[in-house]
Amino acid sequence: MRVETQPGDFGPPRDEREMAAVADIMMQSYALSPADTAAWVQRASRPDLRLLREGGEVAATLVFIRMGQWYGGRSVPVIGVGGVGVSPVHRGRGTATRLMQHLLREARATGAPLSVLYPATQPLYRRVGYEHAGTRQEIRIQVPSLDFSERALSLRAIEEKDTQAIVLSYQRHARHRPGWLDRGDFSWGRVRNMRGEVAHGYLVEGSAGVEGYLYVIRRQLKDFNQELFLTDVVAHTPAAARRILSFLGDHRSLATDVFWYGGVDDPLLLLLREQTYAVKQATHWMVRVLDVASALEARGWPEGLSGTLHLDVEDDLFPENQGRFVLEVSDGQARVRRGGDGGLRLHVRYLAPLYTGHLSAASLRAMGVLEGDDASVRAAGSLFAGAPPSLRDMF
Repeated sequence: MRVETQPGDFGPPRDEREMAAVADIMMQSYALSPADTAAWVQRASRPDLRLLREGGEVAATLVFIRMGQWYGGRSVPVIGVGGVGVSPVHRGRGTATRLMQHLLREARATGAPLSVLYPATQPLYRRVGYEHAGTRQEIRIQVPSLDFSERALSLRAIEEKDTQAIVLSYQRHARHRPGWLDRGDFSWGRVRNMRGEVAHGYLVEGSAGVEGYLYVIRRQLKDFNQELFLTDVVAHTPAAARRILSFLGDHRSLATDVFWYGGVDDPLLLLLREQTYAVKQATHWMVRVLDVASALEARGWPEGLSGTLHLDVEDDLFPENQGRFVLEVSDGQARVRRGGDGGLRLHVRYLAPLYTGHLSAASLRAMGVLEGDDASVRAAGSLFAGAPPSLRDMF
């Protein structure tokens, strides 16, 4: 049965009264203090806020974030969703579902082929076509174990003039990390200032220029101890990686742990002498494919690999995604056309983990959410293979 968006007035806030309603919803939805609520509202950009009005009242809200994600070395435009909240008196009426349906229609209209979010609850987002598409891992190392003494490269505080070099350095690194954000101002703002905690940035340079950087927040623990939270860390060379680890080890007199977020395959861990670290899953993130053909054509594909895959997709919200598609991949690019024999059959919800490489076609078939012959499953396994998708940034 097709899911239809119910009537409701959806759009940005119109006035200060509606901004006050947003603040009230956020405070009650996330148990924020008045001070934290005021800070959140101050950070939120009014043009990026969306409200659902029902019965003349603001019933629900969210933040609409334009950004990108790297897949196959190419940046795919995505609409990030954050700050989803429903007024307590409007809960239990399908309000959140209607809010998300409106959001998805607007997101598709922008031309972005994907939407991504971190779920506070999964049933809501699964109802509108999102599914697990990658993980965010916490990586924690005991600082006293960082017995590195790399001093050949220079390390200095980041200055304002370094901004463009830092952005290019991040993009150089992130483009090879499936799922990582192609950051905009919103995400870079959180790297440098995490909810009021200012991060100190340090640049690692060699004869060829920037070789790495990191941003550090020092958090005080009891008895004068500290833990170091890296809002971002990038190393392009082994020497830069050792210089960064040396710098962190230099904090051993007071710091007990250093931690950051990323994937299970973080290359910095390869340099550690012993397994004096822990990697644990912080959360899954979810993706909704908004436009099947555009999503497949927007991402990059393995160079030197060619193949054809016939898809048969079901979508309860977007009729444009419904039906059969032929995916043809060659020379790192894809072309999609209508037709084919539909050898791989799945709901658009389960196209998300296949698309990102989070789950293979064989795994999806084993769980009963994908149907396909062995040849189609093998072809999908080859085309969508890659490093495990992860995310560093929260939004």
